Amino acid sequence: MRRDETPDMGRLILAIALSFGVVTAFHYLYEKPRIEAQRQQQKIQAAANPVNHDSLAPTIKPTIGLSNDVATSTSTNLPHVQAVAQGGQRLKINTPRLHGTLALTGARLDDLTLADYFQQVDRKNEVILLSPNQAENPYVIEQGWTAGGDLKMPDASSIWQVVADKKAPAPVLTPETPVTLRWDNGAGVVFERVMAVDDNYLFTVTQRVINNTDQVIRLHPYGLISRLNRIEHKDFYILHEGPVAVLNGVLKEFGFQKMSKEGRKSQAPVVSSENSTGGWMGITDKYWLTALIPDQQQMIEARFNYRLRDNADRFQVDYLGPEKQVPAKGQIEDTSHFFAGAKEVKLIDKYEKKLSVARFDRAIDFGWFYFMTKPFFFALDFLGQKIGNFGLAIMLFTVILKLAVFPLANKSYASMSQMRKLQPKIMELREKYPEDRLKLQQETMELYKQEKVNPLSGCLPMLIQIPIFFALYKVLFVTIEMRHAPFFGWIQDLSAPDPTTVFNLFGLLPFTPPSFLMIGVWPLVMGLTMWLQMKLSPTSVDPIQAKVFSIMPIMFTFMLASFPSGLVIYWSWSNTWSIVQQIVIMKRHGTPIELFARKEAKTDG
Repeated sequence: MRRDETPDMGRLILAIALSFGVVTAFHYLYEKPRIEAQRQQQKIQAAANPVNHDSLAPTIKPTIGLSNDVATSTSTNLPHVQAVAQGGQRLKINTPRLHGTLALTGARLDDLTLADYFQQVDRKNEVILLSPNQAENPYVIEQGWTAGGDLKMPDASSIWQVVADKKAPAPVLTPETPVTLRWDNGAGVVFERVMAVDDNYLFTVTQRVINNTDQVIRLHPYGLISRLNRIEHKDFYILHEGPVAVLNGVLKEFGFQKMSKEGRKSQAPVVSSENSTGGWMGITDKYWLTALIPDQQQMIEARFNYRLRDNADRFQVDYLGPEKQVPAKGQIEDTSHFFAGAKEVKLIDKYEKKLSVARFDRAIDFGWFYFMTKPFFFALDFLGQKIGNFGLAIMLFTVILKLAVFPLANKSYASMSQMRKLQPKIMELREKYPEDRLKLQQETMELYKQEKVNPLSGCLPMLIQIPIFFALYKVLFVTIEMRHAPFFGWIQDLSAPDPTTVFNLFGLLPFTPPSFLMIGVWPLVMGLTMWLQMKLSPTSVDPIQAKVFSIMPIMFTFMLASFPSGLVIYWSWSNTWSIVQQIVIMKRHGTPIELFARKEAKTDG
């Protein structure tokens, strides 16, 4: 990189900014409309082609028998409530944080809503996590046993009985009242399942096999999570959604889009498997998680599979436990857990310690900057709880970050101020040596040496801010604690973009512009503060680069308009502090402030 002039030192920043702009523009102008069109087409095809949504129980073979379907049922793509109503007898689930039912046919958990999370800010409809086969987007959790030979086993059509409890005449699964289910195969073997749930999102399942025959029985415990369609799935470049696991201490991620693309291209099932001692596996969304947690001391075979069926995507995560022998006239038990709920950071950490589950916190995608992102979350969460407003917490946290990097930033702004004072002399050198680039470079470097100016130090504030920006972006984007967290006025959800737009005069005109024109108040404030920073920074002597830098505030205003409003507030507030800091340093070094000088000139005239 040439160092003969200020614009050369800004090329790195310019390249980063332009690359970021190109990628973002490509996503929002091409990729996002394409995905939306594909999603609409999938909806039409799903409505026209009802499919079988039943999950696939693992076999005792090394690979999943993808043709080994359990009893079928015809999908009618009903709304969630209607689908539950058609699901036959059900066991009610009622906890402080969960509402739902368990289908006694198949003993499958397929109806679960989150009692304290809602689909919209108005808090009218609870978030639906699990849905039965007849619903528009089936999503089920199932646990059981699988065995070879002629042993009659419970399947999707088996009707389980609730064991009567004198303490609970009308059985309801609550944190205080576990429920026991029973199924008799009619040939001397009884299967029992004790379901328990805590005050949050953790279920404990104890499976018991009672062998009343004279023969030894061999079988394997299994657990599975099956999900169909995902037609409303959005593709995020910085967030993983789809099957996820930690096996042998290593994080495994299988994206919805990647598996679907591979399966549709090959027209064959996509299967991946791995043996592990303990671990966990599940399916994750941005804010929600279902995860199977087997006995952490047992060797399991975890599997992730996708298959295309009647133009519908089925994703399944399952595990097969080790063989267990049930002695004649004896019984055995197997205890496992599963999580179904919101990805709350502190709660996930609590379960990781309680169950000794390795890296369970990786269910929350903190990304490459994990070492910064998670501490940032705890700091923001602490401030938000103390202040009572996460928006104010973001602003206070910004001040703390500014103070932490103040010495380095102060030095950088001082160097920028000195560089600004040198601009006239650099222009003189360019005019003096317009054709002799080598001489120009030598004279420029000599000028820097005489004035004791480091031309690269002005880049440091932005280079420091880049990882901080992305780490904070991750916190606001992936942590549910920021979801539906209000600020003031029209900002009722810091994790969502500013809902206003200048193109309908902030709601005064009765129409809604397209998404790429949703430029709200806070993005405009951010663009203004960025423009002010540009005006206070050294001016590029290259006219082309000067024009590019001059339009960057406009470009970033459009790009960041779709970002979480909490992040835009952070950037606006951070820019404001930087502007104040720059003005103070420029005055201290006697550097003319162009904005003020122009204003004074107009006033004098």
